[in-house]
Amino acid sequence: MNTIQSDIKITKTKATKIHDVDFDNLNFGKVFSDHMLVCDYKNGKWQAPEIVPYQSLTLDPSAKIFHYGQSVFEGMKAYKDSYGSIFLFRPIENCKRLNISSKRLAIPELPEDYFMEGLKTLLKVDSDWIPTKEGSSLYIRPFVFASGNGFHASPADEYKFIICCAPSGAYFSGKVKVLIEEKYSRSANGGVGFAKAGGNYAGQFYPTQLAVEKGYQQVIWTDDTNHEYIEEAGAMNIFVRINDTLITGPTSDRILDGITRKSIIELAKSEGIPVEVRKITVSEVVEAAKNGSLKEMFGAGTAAVVSPISGFGYKNTDYALPELQDTYANYLKKRITDIQTNKSEDPFGWRYEVE
Repeated sequence: MNTIQSDIKITKTKATKIHDVDFDNLNFGKVFSDHMLVCDYKNGKWQAPEIVPYQSLTLDPSAKIFHYGQSVFEGMKAYKDSYGSIFLFRPIENCKRLNISSKRLAIPELPEDYFMEGLKTLLKVDSDWIPTKEGSSLYIRPFVFASGNGFHASPADEYKFIICCAPSGAYFSGKVKVLIEEKYSRSANGGVGFAKAGGNYAGQFYPTQLAVEKGYQQVIWTDDTNHEYIEEAGAMNIFVRINDTLITGPTSDRILDGITRKSIIELAKSEGIPVEVRKITVSEVVEAAKNGSLKEMFGAGTAAVVSPISGFGYKNTDYALPELQDTYANYLKKRITDIQTNKSEDPFGWRYEVE
């Protein structure tokens, strides 16, 4: 395995863009920091990563990313506490998952120290870009794609690994209304649903557009066979609270092993909240909504952390969820964000300081 033998080469921008940014009014993923990390795979190995000014890429029209979709990505966040220290949340898990995704798409796996040392170096160079306003963070997007050329339907011989950063505000604001999908599927058994492959998200856009036209904000994905089981919420894992029990589906070929998802499971168990990891049928959720035992539904993912659901539609009927004073969603989100931003103790060892 390749290892970084020396300091990462840094080429700094000649003119920062930071003074043009309103850090009090940040959209999600629209503004980008001054620098990015770039690392090329060629001649059978990953080359030394570099930090360069954020810039456009030049690719040949025959680059295989355009034709065969070899592309995977991750989503992470960096935070600053009141002392100016920089923190990440479970970054090794992101590195591991990037390689799991890469392997499924026949992309060469990246050495862990390239990922971690490259990321830490980038964050130190662009540390002024990490917002400190409540609810904001520096969103981090590591991704790998096929840059090698050719129309032959086979894996590329060259790839690019890049990390870009975007100072961002909240991903979602307020609760969302969702539609349980009855026709389209996000993924299938034996497929790439468990990987963070770009094509998984492209395939979601059209069904989501149809749901939006009907007055919903997101789709609840169901299994590919009979659309009998609830699996994910838009681009997030989903949790359902029936009475006092928190339920989420097991990971599989079709369901992403979300880092926020497993953090919520571990945190909830440590707080004495009953948790079940099992298949959830649509009929069970509908029946619980009818009899009043369905208390909450929420999505969980890096971007939003927790996104509460106000109600859902199924078979031309809408079901509203109750307005609760004390919700698992709000409690668990606060507990996680307090750990992420160094406002509370971290008994799990999730917080990673960039030193």
